Amino acid sequence: MEDLLIISNYYPPEKGAAANRIEQLALKLQQHHYNVSVVCPLANYPKGEVFPAYKGKFLVHENLDGVKVSRLWILPSVSKNLIVRLLSVFSFAGVLFFYLLFKKTPKKIIVQSPPLLLSFLSVFVLSFKNKKIILNVSDLWPMAALELNALKRGSFSHKVSLFFERFIYKNATLVLGQSNEIIQHVQEIIPGKRCFLYRNFPDHQIDQLTIVQDGNPKIKMFYAGLLGVAQGVLEVCQRMDLAGHNIEFHIFGDGAEKAAIETYIQNHPEKNIVFHGMLDRSELLQRLASFDVALVPLKTRIFGSVPSKIFEYGALGIPSLYFGGGEGETIVAENNLGWIAKVGDFESLNLVLGEISNTQKSKIQAMRKDVFERAQTHFNLDRQIQKLIAEGVF
Repeated sequence: MEDLLIISNYYPPEKGAAANRIEQLALKLQQHHYNVSVVCPLANYPKGEVFPAYKGKFLVHENLDGVKVSRLWILPSVSKNLIVRLLSVFSFAGVLFFYLLFKKTPKKIIVQSPPLLLSFLSVFVLSFKNKKIILNVSDLWPMAALELNALKRGSFSHKVSLFFERFIYKNATLVLGQSNEIIQHVQEIIPGKRCFLYRNFPDHQIDQLTIVQDGNPKIKMFYAGLLGVAQGVLEVCQRMDLAGHNIEFHIFGDGAEKAAIETYIQNHPEKNIVFHGMLDRSELLQRLASFDVALVPLKTRIFGSVPSKIFEYGALGIPSLYFGGGEGETIVAENNLGWIAKVGDFESLNLVLGEISNTQKSKIQAMRKDVFERAQTHFNLDRQIQKLIAEGVF
């Protein structure tokens, strides 16, 4: 078995799409006879606190489902104070730098980007050690930071980030991009760079669709995931109009907007919004069997971004109301995965909500079967990995 290392800022037991997709990549490569190991920080996401099992430790080695995981020390934080956040980023970055510099590592290494600083330091060290660097790009930074107004164009931070970005694209052996837009962007910066499309398909190992009838006549729509600025779930709660509609909106997750969302729901019971908090992945998947529609929002159209939730819910046979723009719209439309509302346009969102409300629940459940069958055919992680292996990516 060939050894292969994955460097990631997230890994279970942390929750969220980033940790889930890295775990699925690790497990799937392991199934295809790679000896996979992972280097990541001590588990701390999304609360910004080291999980109790890892507190007081500098380095933890563990085996999770056959994957060897090495967790390095971090000073975690979700503080809005820029200096505190930078200290947190640099704490793990510094430890990772010396770990990669002095630790014996496999010939083939997958580096997750973003975070941009971590991928830069990883590529910097590994390029000197003559490793095969497979750069897995899930979002385009600093471009996404500009679109989210988290970075000022032309600032010192922006210029440094552009240098980091160009460096990692140039020095990676090859690039995996989660969207065609990412591949287009990388090849504009480094013409001729070997790039491969790698969608964040799930691997639920579900062969049959399960629909749970709970007797609720209302159409149950949900959002599950990070409650952060990029998703804009608080604004969705504030501006969506469910008055007179046959729809309930349920929220599962945690993040920076959690407290504000809970307060808003308590103050507006008439809006038919229910908050459930963060659930374990297995429990969440069981609960979603009784839901009808998934809301997949982004606050603004982010070039290169394709939310993995599109594929996740497709594999569960749940149609999506996609409210994020970009390449995701094309995927939803071409695969008949649900409805599309124009990103950032709440008038468009409310018109679509009205359309969904007027759809019979039985019709939506029939639609679930079509979505499930479509996903089984087109969003197959195993076939995608086999194809990439055949092409010499890993």
